[in-house]
Amino acid sequence: MDQIIIHVDQDAFYASVEMRDNPSLRGKHLIIGSMPNERGVVATCSYEARKYGVHSAMNIKEAYRLSPNGIYMHPNFEKYKAVSAQLNEIWNTYASASERISLDEAYLDVTEQAVDLEGARRIGHLIKQRTRDEVGLTCSVGVAYSKTAAKMASEEKKPDGYFEIPTPEDFVNLIIDRDVKVLYTVGEKTAEKLHNAGIHTVRDIQQRRGDVEQLLGKHGRWLSQIAFGIDHRKVEPYRPEDAKSIGRELTFQTDVTDFEFLKDVLFLLSLSVENRTRRVGLYGGGVSLKITYSNMKGITRSRTVPACDSAITIYRESVRMLEQIEKRPIRLIGTSIYNLSGDSVRQLSFDDFLKDGDSKERQRLLDGLQNKYHLDFAGNLEKIYHGEMLHRTVEYMRKHLK
Repeated sequence: MDQIIIHVDQDAFYASVEMRDNPSLRGKHLIIGSMPNERGVVATCSYEARKYGVHSAMNIKEAYRLSPNGIYMHPNFEKYKAVSAQLNEIWNTYASASERISLDEAYLDVTEQAVDLEGARRIGHLIKQRTRDEVGLTCSVGVAYSKTAAKMASEEKKPDGYFEIPTPEDFVNLIIDRDVKVLYTVGEKTAEKLHNAGIHTVRDIQQRRGDVEQLLGKHGRWLSQIAFGIDHRKVEPYRPEDAKSIGRELTFQTDVTDFEFLKDVLFLLSLSVENRTRRVGLYGGGVSLKITYSNMKGITRSRTVPACDSAITIYRESVRMLEQIEKRPIRLIGTSIYNLSGDSVRQLSFDDFLKDGDSKERQRLLDGLQNKYHLDFAGNLEKIYHGEMLHRTVEYMRKHLK
């Protein structure tokens, strides 16, 4: 094996953490995400709920229809991040490179540490054992010659599974007659396109490679390769500067028509983006506004700016774009910065001469929000940067306007 890759994936991560901390939830239909009376989706759910058709990204109303007696909880991201840090310590012990995909999932390059398949098997079982003993959770581990095969392997025996796919031939033999949806990056829409063209299985992709590439272009060429087990990608450690953008968005529980209120929300979102940007030491060369109207039509507006990490700049540019869009009920609003760069490539900009003015403007806006909505940001502003508290604060503000 030219490279040996492990894919590790926690089992129903958010739900498993909650069940670990509250054993009375075990064996129940536990659904983490929005409440049934809210807008939103399922973040994850217990395997008991999955047996009834509930799954991640499902609309919460549909989940409630399938599991009306389920236990519904909002996610506690700060808790999950802390657990994720523990998991990363375990993973990094055995890898020369670690590519974290999410809080609970990563690719590990163990080529040097493992030497051969037997060594990789030992590492895989050590990761599972340490995850159980030190974190109190289960994970599924896949060992393979490539990233695609390793991910496939980790999913093969879930939950609490272990599986190996040593060669491209083993990979192809495993999936050759399965539906095209088994392949990485084939979602519902892509599968529908392939099915409509009479391409239903991985074998069909192999036999009709030209049709697949003509139908899907670059994506089709990728699928044609992995259908034959070809994937030469390396494990690439995540670097913040590789991100395309840093942003924050929020879905309202009821549509919003008050655009002055939306400006207040944009300020809180801008503060959150600033916080995340400064934590990783990056600057943005543009500001983007994202809007979804009540009819689900989405629009995006963007403006270039001198390199910035300032909430005030993000806020000002977002408000300017907001003032130029059609005034209709809004379901979702978000702001982000893009064209990211680090300190080493950042040039001195006009913003550097406005720090004092930005600070005063920031405090003026914070004071305005506190007085208008009877909020108390003293000691609480850091909490509002994070998703759940931000949602609660905005909903409190929205109701206060009535």
